[in-house]
Amino acid sequence: MKKTLTLRPASEREDAPRLQKKGRGWNIAESRLDAIHETARERRRNPSPAQAALAAELAQEDLGKYKPKAFTVIGSAIANFACLPLKLVVLIDEGGVPAEIEHRRDKSLTEVGIQVVRYTAEEVLADPAGIARATVAAMKARYEELRAQSRPARTGGYRR
Repeated sequence: MKKTLTLRPASEREDAPRLQKKGRGWNIAESRLDAIHETARERRRNPSPAQAALAAELAQEDLGKYKPKAFTVIGSAIANFACLPLKLVVLIDEGGVPAEIEHRRDKSLTEVGIQVVRYTAEEVLADPAGIARATVAAMKARYEELRAQSRPARTGGYRR
């Protein structure tokens, strides 16, 4: 019998599985991980109009060393754009994926400290420059947030 992926009803499921950072693919079977990477490669070769429009706008931005990479594999998820040093992922909702699966993927990513920013394909196609500016603003905010976390808090004044 051929195995197929199905979703069990919410009442029969637990919360999203915890991601385990082990080896190449966070405790994912090598064959499945190879298939995910091949899917990401195919999407890089043939992006949707919304993904291509946002990629073109982001390429024009001066982002220094923090450039988002298209179709990055993180665990079993493929992010449309990801800036791993900032732990930020941009996802474009094109439809076709059930909202519950997207919610579980977002939860798994946030559990390991990755911030998820979502846009719909219609928003991106209507104003790609505005979405690019919003993405850059989210990247700058994330940079400041991570920078503040890495610095020890100063209390009081100088001691002599």
